[in-house]
This record gives sequence, structure tokens and C-alpha cells, in this order.
Amino acid sequence: MRDMITPIILTYNEAPNLLRTLAKLTWARQIIIIDSFSMDETLSITKQFPQVKVFQRRFDQFADQRNFGSDSCLSDWILGLDADYVLSPELLIELQNWEPESGVAAYFSRFTYCVSGVPLRISLYPPRPVLFRRDKCRYYRDGHSESLKIEGRTSWLQNTILHDDRKPFVRWLAAQDSYALLEANKLMQCPPRQLNLQDRIRRQTLFAPALVFFYTLFAKGLILDGWVGWYYVFQRTLVELLISLRLLETRWGLPTTAKDHEPSEEYAPGRTSI
Repeated sequence: MRDMITPIILTYNEAPNLLRTLAKLTWARQIIIIDSFSMDETLSITKQFPQVKVFQRRFDQFADQRNFGSDSCLSDWILGLDADYVLSPELLIELQNWEPESGVAAYFSRFTYCVSGVPLRISLYPPRPVLFRRDKCRYYRDGHSESLKIEGRTSWLQNTILHDDRKPFVRWLAAQDSYALLEANKLMQCPPRQLNLQDRIRRQTLFAPALVFFYTLFAKGLILDGWVGWYYVFQRTLVELLISLRLLETRWGLPTTAKDHEPSEEYAPGRTSI
């Protein structure tokens, strides 16, 4: 595993998260970090891990950042992570015994979502391809975020990654507003027949926030998770409200401005499902 897999992480001011993520990657012979000129203690944290190699690249879009990372490593397999992705103990054991299946180009992972370190019973965060062959996969832009083009079969990792973002709420909110504008532009520019059910509901503007609130609280059972469940429900509802507001601005031809979104992975609304 040490020689076959290189973890690659995108960072921008990820000091609240990075130490916990890197602590679960000490098995790797090399860890590559693509940093967008962080201004906090991110780079100081990386110096605690001798196998970390840092590249600094001005952020333009997620796909280009990740492809730059892929082009910078020599191993056959890449473990594509965000700075708030923490490998679970069970997944670490699975990777220690992992052998690639013939013909498989990428492995998907499910996620356990955490609020302040407390895991939720379920969330809207979808599975993602995280372990993939460097020569068979390439990222491309998809709305505000990115997707992975995979040449070959896919399979599944059996254990989960913990999604545990500890950055302040104000950073999360600023990022969501920028994401919402990009997502609204994508929804308006894409022909309706090419949209999935989730995005068709979003494009109607009025229904998505209410649907997400009741779906996450009751259908997903987050009401049973106490205050962390409510917190997640309110955040998800707020994301949909922001997208609805940006859609209205776009439809009415109002001026739309947003702070440039931070090059870090925080609650990507395009990766959830109603």
C-alpha cells in the first residue's frame, strides 16, 4: 500500500482540519498537498509530517487543482481527499489488506458525516470515487465543483470516510453563497431535460428548501440525533434557500456578486441529493 497509493489533498486555510486528516495517513510513503497559498497555520502543520510534499498553485477551479496533483505523483493509484476527510479505523484496516481488482479503475467510498466530531446516523453527502488509477481517471468541472471521468469498471470500498469539517460557520456561509451562485448559473444554463430530479426540483425555486428540511429531519431520521441533527438540517435547508435566492436573482436579471469561493471542500451542494 505504501508504494501503490499516494494521498492527494487540496488545502486553503485548513488548519482546523488538516492535522486530524494527516494523522491517519502516516502509512503513506508520500502525501501530496496542493495548497492555494494558505494564510493560516496550514503549512506549519504539514511540516510535522516528513512524507508530505507541498505544491502551491493559485486556485482557478477544483478540477484543475486535482489534475495538477495527479500529474505531480508517480504512484499508480491516487487517494483523492479533502482536508476534512478523516479515514475511519475500519477503512485503514481495509486499505492495509487492499489489492486492486482486475479491470477496476476507481473505488467509491461512502461517508459518515460529523458535526463537531459527532457522527450523524445519515446525511445527504453522496458516495464519491476516492481511490483511482492515475492513468485511467481525470477530473472535469461540474458546476461549482468537479467530477471524475473514469475509464474502466468501478467498485466499492466497504468502510467509510469521516467528513468532519471544523472550520468556523462564517467561512462555511461565505463559501455556500459563492457555491449557490455557481449552482444557480449551472441550473439556468443547462437544458431541463439534462437535469436530474434533484436539480429539476431546485430549478422550480420554491420547493427544494422545504423538501430538504422535512426529508432530512423526518425521512432520514435526523430528529433522533439531537442538536447535531437539527444543526445539519438547518444548514442543508439554508444551502437550498441560498440557491433559490440566487436563482431568483438570475431570473429577474438582478446584479449578482459573490466573494470568490475558497478553494476548499465545504458542504458542496451539488453533491447532495434530495
